[in-house]
Amino acid sequence: MTSIDMFYQGEGLGEIQHLELEPDATFAILKLRLIEAHGIPHGALLFLEDEDDPLDDHGLVREQASHKGLKVHIHRCRHVEVTVTFNGEMVERRFSPSATVAKVKRWAAEHKFAMTDEEAGEHVLQRAGSYDRSAPGTHIGALTDGKVCGLAFDLVADQRVNGASGGAA
Repeated sequence: MTSIDMFYQGEGLGEIQHLELEPDATFAILKLRLIEAHGIPHGALLFLEDEDDPLDDHGLVREQASHKGLKVHIHRCRHVEVTVTFNGEMVERRFSPSATVAKVKRWAAEHKFAMTDEEAGEHVLQRAGSYDRSAPGTHIGALTDGKVCGLAFDLVADQRVNGASGGAA
């Protein structure tokens, strides 16, 4: 393996970014490259996607990578306080900034609001006070600025067009 594909998101980074890194690199090296490339403050933490604990700086990239590469998140926040509101009821929980929107939705819809898999599939998370609906693979930390470690979502019906009836009188 000559290099490992690294896909990453982080505070202040709107889109998924990519870089290649040598397999013997440590996570400290990766973190430093991301800090320098994007002006992220020193002291930021590096997480694997959907993992709760930050990566050990001394760990080797190759130990966590698969043949598809590696997905990571860099952020100053250790946790993001998330609230989700549905039908006037609000639930809250702390997530890692590398948690995906899909993970948060699954937790809220299925575990807190007791929706079936089918019902949950008909709903999406929308940023509270807006019409912003982030893609399911978006890391929630990418939706914060690193100064405020919190997000609020509404769980709303995903509006689908099922076709016109074309009924004649």
